[in-house]
Amino acid sequence: MKLLSDQVDEREIKVVLRELGKTKDLAGDVVEFGCFVGTTSVFMAKKMEEWGREKALWLYDSFEGLPEKSRQDENSLGVDFKKGELLATKKQLVANLRKSGVKKLPKITKGWFSELKPEQVPARISFAFLDGDYYHSILDPLELIWQKLESGAIVVVDDYGNHALPGASQAVDEWCKKYNIPKKVEATLAIFQKP
Repeated sequence: MKLLSDQVDEREIKVVLRELGKTKDLAGDVVEFGCFVGTTSVFMAKKMEEWGREKALWLYDSFEGLPEKSRQDENSLGVDFKKGELLATKKQLVANLRKSGVKKLPKITKGWFSELKPEQVPARISFAFLDGDYYHSILDPLELIWQKLESGAIVVVDDYGNHALPGASQAVDEWCKKYNIPKKVEATLAIFQKP
């Protein structure tokens, strides 16, 4: 299947799907924060359909592009990634999911991650893919979902080690240190598990 954008590559998709597969028999739904045009969403939705299980996919995005950078997101590359960049509409996302043959549309929520309420995320979560690019756009979803993650749930964070997006790495490092959990890094993906 063709990638819908250049924001992730085939290797990263394979890693995300491999880690998602490890949670197939774990109770809880799947969440993605920062779905853009649906590149990873399509692959995850189709993989979950193959399973034939009662697991729902929940997608979250501002549909207004990137927020303002925080101090943690500043970098020597400076001009990369500006407010409003990487904007995709909910309509584009839905069209891409349908065009790709996804049978059951995910639950899609529009909003800044910092403004989402606990009742807007599933009560039990087995897998989370975070592609918020910025420091707070990684930490805010982690704080929102952490208590709802099942023991053994897997979290994959995109852009780890990406010099243009230093906030993503900083957020992951701080979170893993706070909870004393190991992480592994593959491609530009940080992977860790809820104890």
